[in-house]
Amino acid sequence: MTGGAARSRFPLRLRRRPVAWSRQPPTWRDARPSLIADALGAAQERPAGNWYVVGASRETHGDRPLARTVAGEEVVVWRDRAGAPAAGPGACPHLGAPLRDSPVCGGILRCHWHGLALDGSPYAGWRPYPVHDDGVLVWVRLDHVGGEAPLPAPVVPARPAPARSVDAVYTGVGRCEPEDVVANRLDPWHGAWLHPYSFADLTVLPGTAGGRGDAGIAVEVSFRLTARLVVPVRAVFTAPGPRTVVMRITDGEGAGSVVETHATPLRPPGHDRPRTAVVEAVLATSDRPGFAAARTAAGLLRPLVRACARRLWRDDLAYAERRCHLRKLGRFPG
Repeated sequence: MTGGAARSRFPLRLRRRPVAWSRQPPTWRDARPSLIADALGAAQERPAGNWYVVGASRETHGDRPLARTVAGEEVVVWRDRAGAPAAGPGACPHLGAPLRDSPVCGGILRCHWHGLALDGSPYAGWRPYPVHDDGVLVWVRLDHVGGEAPLPAPVVPARPAPARSVDAVYTGVGRCEPEDVVANRLDPWHGAWLHPYSFADLTVLPGTAGGRGDAGIAVEVSFRLTARLVVPVRAVFTAPGPRTVVMRITDGEGAGSVVETHATPLRPPGHDRPRTAVVEAVLATSDRPGFAAARTAAGLLRPLVRACARRLWRDDLAYAERRCHLRKLGRFPG
């Protein structure tokens, strides 16, 4: 394996001859617009079953519901008396109060305007939405929005075992559509150019960027800790659905770890000012003995992981927003 990403006793590498940002090999010839467009088109053809990611599972355990507008529909998610997730429209069926501002009391979502109580079952014209908690993220199914044949559960990518991993969820919002977020993630060639503070020595492996194939795009890349100290890995990008891209580390330190990027539209399809939520779940794992200690400090690690994701998405959302802007003008090369 090239790039030194194979598993070794020590996870860190010292780069002998760091290459200046301006002197790294250009990637624009390999990052062909048609290739990225083909990969995006293949993702958009895969079924989602009308399921949309709302947010992190742990956000549903508070005394207020997890609330989001999905494709123009107000949605609330909370835990019922049994601790199971409940979801439904975010407007009270009585006089339309915003349930996002209402408290959850003993598994009951109680409207703060007049006290109407919702336990997650149908009531007075209020109809619950199918909801799925995968242990990291919570999803709702909006059949009247998605327009697909519904699936009984969302397509959740394979993940490391919860008992052997640490998860963190970052959420950001951009002025773009889900396809712009997905296109960004299906362009790994930009990594070391747009994010030199995080990535170095990135190479897309020949023959893996086949556009419409299911095998994904394989890369060798070094996660940068300092200018010279890096963690080299091999990773594969796949798109199991129209609004999801998964990066999985297949070799090197943290093999089996995944980063799931989910793009949830906030405004209705065709809106002239689209907005999209990026909900990114990082699930890190390692078979090193010290990782067990890291798992006990998961509460301290999560803010650090979210901070790293926030920094990357500061740039990537600007990329996605620019792509959306050019598409609307009919000037995007792809």
